[in-house]
Amino acid sequence: MKKILCMVLAGIILAGTVCAANHYTVEAPSAGIFGTPTSVTTTLVGNNTNEAVIDKSKNSALIPPEFGSPTSNLRNSGEPLTPNLASPYTEPVSGVTVSGNTSSGGVTVTTTTQSTIVNTVPDMVYEGNDGFYPIEGFTAVTSGMYYSGGHIATLKIPTIGVNVKVYEGTTDSVLSKGVGHFKDTSIWNGNVCIAGHNRGVNSYFGEIHEFDYGDTIKLTTRKGTRTYEVFSVRKISVNDTSSLQGTYENMITLITCVKNQSDYYRWCVQAREVT
Repeated sequence: MKKILCMVLAGIILAGTVCAANHYTVEAPSAGIFGTPTSVTTTLVGNNTNEAVIDKSKNSALIPPEFGSPTSNLRNSGEPLTPNLASPYTEPVSGVTVSGNTSSGGVTVTTTTQSTIVNTVPDMVYEGNDGFYPIEGFTAVTSGMYYSGGHIATLKIPTIGVNVKVYEGTTDSVLSKGVGHFKDTSIWNGNVCIAGHNRGVNSYFGEIHEFDYGDTIKLTTRKGTRTYEVFSVRKISVNDTSSLQGTYENMITLITCVKNQSDYYRWCVQAREVT
């Protein structure tokens, strides 16, 4: 009797197992779920020319820059980890350039091949987890950036009639001569940050909080002249330094105290390069 009962129970369990198997299935894993190669060829579309090889292998690995250095906060900056493999840090770039119409009304397509610097120059485009992104630009103040008068740039703001020299640093002695460039920020590519007084004889920035969007600012350095359009005018905390961080787009940031509130707030005006 016990043997019969055991056989019946075994049959019930087996039937349940078969039944469960009929109701539940396991899908095969999708392609790519186990990771992607570290060296890939990707396609970048822009300005009609456009296939880039992005090196994501150890050849492009970088040793981070020194803490506190001008480039310490810039993505993809630093010395190559394997210089013997990375040098001269170039990868071939091939693409197609679309040129003018032919006599038959078609389009002439020519294939081009060239070399481009990868992972070493600001304003290049790289591939991140979310796709392509541009990295911050940065131009250091070197001895060759100085003019004979000791300044490094000239700032012109037509809206408030400002035409003033820009000197390196933001100390009182510097601001007594003109406006000051924040040390360790860029002087050309990326975010150029400048401070000035808001009252007194040298109150060059006394009215920047009255800017309208679209007002222009011009900066001239040894690199050339750029025109910027105002897109942000705001009051920030005296401890807020986020506006001084590097940016991938070329822009200028003007900072000054808020009258009678200098212990707590600053006026911050930002403008981006006119394209």
